[in-house]
Amino acid sequence: MMNENNKLRKKILSRRDVLASSRQSDKSRRIGNTLLELPLLNNCTTLLVYVAFRSEVQTLPIITALLKAGKTVAVPLTLVRERRLRSIIIEDPQKDLSAGYCGIPEPKNSLIHNKTIDPAAIDLVIVPGSVFDRQGGRLGYGGGYYDRFLSMEAPQATRIALAYELQIVNKIHLEPHDQTMDMIITENSVYTCRRS
Repeated sequence: MMNENNKLRKKILSRRDVLASSRQSDKSRRIGNTLLELPLLNNCTTLLVYVAFRSEVQTLPIITALLKAGKTVAVPLTLVRERRLRSIIIEDPQKDLSAGYCGIPEPKNSLIHNKTIDPAAIDLVIVPGSVFDRQGGRLGYGGGYYDRFLSMEAPQATRIALAYELQIVNKIHLEPHDQTMDMIITENSVYTCRRS
């Protein structure tokens, strides 16, 4: 099954990667607007939001809007040796981010000491991924970073994935460690899922 999932991941990511940048921007804007209009955001104080890389749904406009709304926004820092994510508060994406693990925009090292937050304080995690199904199933990129973070460090947080509709399939075969989402937002739909 792992091999099937790898094939599926590769197929969907190759489709996502060929989306024209103007279409990515348009779809990302629609997804971001839907997210920002969710009533549940009113009850969220602290959020962890991924910073988009390559063809992922763009998140910088979302981060900026959340900061303007007075939310505490953290972004993930990848700890490769420990195989985990650390949550670092940012206040200005332009100043606080630089190329990190695999070129992904991450918080600058200077923020780690004073701006690391306890994952138990996070109300909502905005999650990236490669493939999703309508039941909340998610395939990441194969490293397990978000699966470990969600299951062991922030199990209390609501999980919302952002994806293009082309990343949604009928059913993913999940492994026991794969974490499911509470909601998936695409440019066309909001899938409300029952987390297993």
